[in-house]
Amino acid sequence: MKIAVDVMGGDHGCGVVIAGVKLALEANKKISALYLVGDQSAIHAALPARGFRDHRVKVIHTTQVVEMDDKPAIALRKKRDSSIGRAAELVAEGQADALVSLGNTGGIFAAATFKVGRIKGVDRGCIATVIPRQGNEFVLLDAGANVECTPLNLAQFAVMGKIYSREVLGRKNPRVGVLSIGTEDTKGNELTLGAFKLCKQLDLNFIGNIEGHDLFKDHVDVVVCDGFVGNIVLKTCESLAVAMFSMLKRELMSNPKRQIGAYLAKNAFQGIRKRMDPEVYGGAPMLGFNGIVFKAHGSARERAVASAIRVTSETLQHGVNETIAREIAKANEKIGGNSGGNGVK
Repeated sequence: MKIAVDVMGGDHGCGVVIAGVKLALEANKKISALYLVGDQSAIHAALPARGFRDHRVKVIHTTQVVEMDDKPAIALRKKRDSSIGRAAELVAEGQADALVSLGNTGGIFAAATFKVGRIKGVDRGCIATVIPRQGNEFVLLDAGANVECTPLNLAQFAVMGKIYSREVLGRKNPRVGVLSIGTEDTKGNELTLGAFKLCKQLDLNFIGNIEGHDLFKDHVDVVVCDGFVGNIVLKTCESLAVAMFSMLKRELMSNPKRQIGAYLAKNAFQGIRKRMDPEVYGGAPMLGFNGIVFKAHGSARERAVASAIRVTSETLQHGVNETIAREIAKANEKIGGNSGGNGVK
């Protein structure tokens, strides 16, 4: 497998990304080629400092970067030699099977849409975020790429989420639910009501509508919603986790007796923190494209970058895109989705 890594988009510079690449290559001998895409002078300066040489590593020089405050589609047109644009072109040209980037989420999604192209029959790609909870994880999609969706989009997200949950996370028969304001099939808005009807027709373990309080009850494995709602859910969960740990720490340190109790429960707290550590997942896949596209956290350090590459390689090994193509085609036959074209380029 061949992976292109955009090394220019992270908060901590390309050296940290390259250190994560080193960890990933040491752990995975199945990667046959890994392209470091970005400014070659910065890359070459970082390589000796990170202390590794690997014949699988190839440097692709670019002169521009899509910055966090750039408007994605405009930046891709104006910055024709951007690192994310060139990484996407490597996938489109068949030189790479996947791309990983820590950069501007909108820029990555735009590059995936206009350069990599969508899988035949997929109306829109989406961001699938894995969120930890007691016992296992659930997949939330869309997590922010599409703020306006149709029922068909949500039904296709459900199919893609089921495949990712089954193939990568190991759920044998993932439970799929539409996020709404009530579990009854009459509750919701036009979008969720329409998605409910379509999902019922598909080959899914569809449990119907779910509410926000179902997310952390091990009640559902794939949560489907539009990107507007999904992004709010994701960021609320992230901020709540930080706030809970902060409040817990403050209360446990408030007096000597509690400090002793905290010390005795130290292993339990460390276990919870490890379970909720975002570096374990490395970021989020963007599903529905003619190549694996993975958005790593902009603030990712070495271990998170290595995790992003690991998850990307696992997604390739499980043939997720090939399965999505087959199952989306079947789904479109049942619900009348778009089955023509070869995606957007």
